[in-house]
Amino acid sequence: MENNICIKTKNLNLFYDAFQALKEVNLEIPQKEITAFIGPSGCGKTTLLKCFNRMNDLIKGCKKTGLIEINGVDINSDIDVNALRRDVGMVFQKPNVFPMSVQDNITYGPMTHGIKKKSVLDNIVFDSLHRAGLWNEIKDRLNKSALSLSGGQQQRLCIARALAVAPLILLMDEPTSALDPLSTSKIEDLCEELKKDYTIVIVTHNMQQAVRISDNTSFFLLGEMLEFGKSDEVFANPKNKKCENYITGRFG
Repeated sequence: MENNICIKTKNLNLFYDAFQALKEVNLEIPQKEITAFIGPSGCGKTTLLKCFNRMNDLIKGCKKTGLIEINGVDINSDIDVNALRRDVGMVFQKPNVFPMSVQDNITYGPMTHGIKKKSVLDNIVFDSLHRAGLWNEIKDRLNKSALSLSGGQQQRLCIARALAVAPLILLMDEPTSALDPLSTSKIEDLCEELKKDYTIVIVTHNMQQAVRISDNTSFFLLGEMLEFGKSDEVFANPKNKKCENYITGRFG
């Protein structure tokens, strides 16, 4: 396997009972780049995203065929799923902070994984909030409820919380769709900064966002991946007609 490929799928199919949500998806996602999944609602983007940390396992009637590898390891084999979900963090569409203090939101994951020493936890809180671009804004509010933060701050706190357990990959499912333009811009800037250290996969309905921040773009329709390539090439000269129609606003 190529050294710079972080996530690889081969002939991946996914079913919810009789409904086929993903069809023969073959994909190679490079490490330490931002890869965007685009396509109309219900086309399989989020379903594929959740395959990478096996969150689909939690859905009744879900079954998969084909291969998913992360850094060369078959993640559908007999592996520690908790360790997988630590390595593959996820940020959802709406901020889902825990109803506890800012500090406790950050330390929850590391403590679950056995870190108890206060000095170590304090360092994790500082580092995670700093990386998420939040430290200067909320350093005096660490003991306040996370629910008191603005929506944009809550979403960046969710990113900080994901970073606190030292993942390799960040999955983002429309992380800015519920946010105002200023908060959206901060999270886009943050993604650009984070890709120096993390592989990022983002589902977005915002074409401009995909153009602005992604290195690679993958277009999905009805469970099939119809196009994948460097974002500037996909948007400037899509090879697939349906992809071109979607990008130019003719459907979707």
